Amino acid sequence: MLLLAFDTATPAVTAAVLDTTTGEVLASADQIDARRHGELLLPTIEAVLREAGVPKERLGAIAVGVGPGPYTGLRVGLATAAALGHALGIPVHGVGTLDGIARAARDAGAVSGPFVVATDARRKEVYWARYDADGVRVEGPAVDRPADIAEKVAGLPAVGAGVLLYSETFPGAVQDAPAHQSAAALAAVAADALASGAELPSPGTPLYLRRPDAEVPKNYKTVLPS
Repeated sequence: MLLLAFDTATPAVTAAVLDTTTGEVLASADQIDARRHGELLLPTIEAVLREAGVPKERLGAIAVGVGPGPYTGLRVGLATAAALGHALGIPVHGVGTLDGIARAARDAGAVSGPFVVATDARRKEVYWARYDADGVRVEGPAVDRPADIAEKVAGLPAVGAGVLLYSETFPGAVQDAPAHQSAAALAAVAADALASGAELPSPGTPLYLRRPDAEVPKNYKTVLPS
């Protein structure tokens, strides 16, 4: 089966095509731009399909990162996945964004035992999760101030952009590990789960973990035309 994977829950706009039968990544592309998810995602998807030589009609499924991540960027990926899945008549599977980063770190050989993944949640917070030596998530995802989780992550290797931002909380930061999401790793997580019959998160249930940054002011009044 040909699986298209993409994620917009971090500053990375990333997409990949994976042949689940062989495990081969046929094409992948990553761009880091936190403000242009909506502008970059569809061209990136089109580029990886073209590079892989795969018309979208041959796709068998879609995997999309469900976060945690900021509201606006995350919605771009989820809305695109829903639209493509509906148009092509293929299933859409959700994958935890931190799980993809964890997979990329393990595949790169950056970690071997228990470890932590953390991304930038803004507001001086991080999205984070803890994994065991087999790469299985054992805690999280959650959103916290780095100082509030210092004891939980003490002594553990740590990967992700949030780790690099708050090195005092994550002294075990692995400098040469992937900092951002990789759709190729996300696709591998989805393929393994589908092959084993494991349950994947619903793409209709994004992991925001907190309210959007932009909210209607409490004293806002709607004025209707007379």
